[in-house]
Amino acid sequence: MRLNPDCVRDILLSIEESVENNGLTFLTNAHFREAYPRLEKYTVSELEYHLRQCNLSGFFVGFESFQIDWRLDDLSPKAHTFLANIRKDTNWNRVKAIAGKVGSKSLDAIVEIASNVITELIKAQFGIGAINLPNMQ
Repeated sequence: MRLNPDCVRDILLSIEESVENNGLTFLTNAHFREAYPRLEKYTVSELEYHLRQCNLSGFFVGFESFQIDWRLDDLSPKAHTFLANIRKDTNWNRVKAIAGKVGSKSLDAIVEIASNVITELIKAQFGIGAINLPNMQ
């Protein structure tokens, strides 16, 4: 299966909105889709794959996978930083545009691109260097 960066973002945003101090459980049944409407557009197999990829990339703390559900305690600091960098749609669209231009949509590349987009936006606010980011809405 090919990595879908939008699915990763939607998973992380859904978890961030839902996680509590006692952990969060995702269930692969009708309640799962009702509880997380942002994820309705993805198949269960897509979500399973992307949850595993998020875990392997260090985005989760206390991740456990069972036969029909997943449990995690929280998002990692790495995931929170990544989300802070891509939360705004214009930033996310810039990240995807740059990933497309360089030809890499791996999670590592996307995390790096997101960090660099934010760095360039910060520099622009201070008038440091020329900003040359894709102009996205």
